[in-house]
Amino acid sequence: MSTHAPLSSLALRPRPGAEDPGRRFRSAAGRFPTGVTVVTALEGGRPHGTTVNSFTTVSVDPCLVLVALGHRSRMHDKLLLAGSFTVSVLSDTQEDDARWFADPARPDGAEAFIGRPWRTAAHSGAPILLDGVAYFDCAVEETRRAGDHTLVVGRVEEFGVLRDGPALVFADSAFAGREERP
Repeated sequence: MSTHAPLSSLALRPRPGAEDPGRRFRSAAGRFPTGVTVVTALEGGRPHGTTVNSFTTVSVDPCLVLVALGHRSRMHDKLLLAGSFTVSVLSDTQEDDARWFADPARPDGAEAFIGRPWRTAAHSGAPILLDGVAYFDCAVEETRRAGDHTLVVGRVEEFGVLRDGPALVFADSAFAGREERP
């Protein structure tokens, strides 16, 4: 016999005076540590990028990855129009880059990349952030609407390790995992 609460008791409907269920969900999901990436695309001849922590590998044969982009993200339509994208896995020294590409007030296009070392990916033409630890250059294989996000499966055309070292981690609404340096 199961000791778990029935799913109906876990409903996301707010009770009178209760905290917003979306906020509660984000708080609970935020307990799960994630890596931090910057997803880039070349659309209209201009590079674009945004911070994404909903990234995962999907398959080794063929090599597939998945990112989730919010429908209201300014990167959403640009990536879908581009038909290809690059994922840069950030290093634990790139908290500033993660914050920068998450800031809706940052400039659009090439101006967003000024002062950040990058090179053009061979397949997508999108920026690879060179201070990261790894990258994946992808063609859009499949998309699927999922609530307020679109799941984008990318067929990996090229990938590589950029340097040794730990990746940037995000948990409990904060960057974590970076060891203190002298």
